[in-house]
Amino acid sequence: MSKVKVSFNVSIDGFGAAPRQSLENPMGVGGEALGEWVFATRTFQRMHAADWTFQRLHKDGGTAGIDDEFFARRFLNVGAWIFGRNMFGPVRGPWPDDSWNGPWGDTPPFRGPAFVLTHYAREPIAMQGGTTFHFVTDGIHRALERATAAAGGKDVCVGGGVATVQQYLRAGLIDEVDLAICPVLLGSGDHFFGDIDLPELGYACTEHVAGERATHAIVKRRPE
Repeated sequence: MSKVKVSFNVSIDGFGAAPRQSLENPMGVGGEALGEWVFATRTFQRMHAADWTFQRLHKDGGTAGIDDEFFARRFLNVGAWIFGRNMFGPVRGPWPDDSWNGPWGDTPPFRGPAFVLTHYAREPIAMQGGTTFHFVTDGIHRALERATAAAGGKDVCVGGGVATVQQYLRAGLIDEVDLAICPVLLGSGDHFFGDIDLPELGYACTEHVAGERATHAIVKRRPE
């Protein structure tokens, strides 16, 4: 059965993004530390096999282990993605032009349809590797409807940012949250859960395990 899930990295103090996001720092100043646990994984390095600059820096082909297993699970059976405008990039207001195509480079790792929530319409962007960004201007429910249809029976992953995940959680639309808790302290930024009462919304932690560079926790909504 298909589900709607979230995959996200958070700091020990609960922040999902650092402050002062910009074109130079899409995850905020210091926020790149939240993704460092994935770089050594075999799955991540396979995704970047065509990036010669990356391969010159990482020649071992990546490591297996718990981190690799959980990172690979983030992409397993995912047929479509949803992102907020903030996750897609720190460009605010009307699109000034078509130059910004996200922070993931020319070949994003999603390899399928990705739906970006925004107040400003924009034509779809077909990227290398099979990712196509579609821009949705009529809210989270419509984005989920389109993503579910595009997923063709597979899962839909809400990839962020923090405000978008919170909207879907409050609306009761998320079935499962995959968290990687990273050994860094950000001090400020976007707090991932904010004031959301997960037990009240029917969620419980069903799995937790320490990886090589992050601790992984799975939070699921209890059956009604």
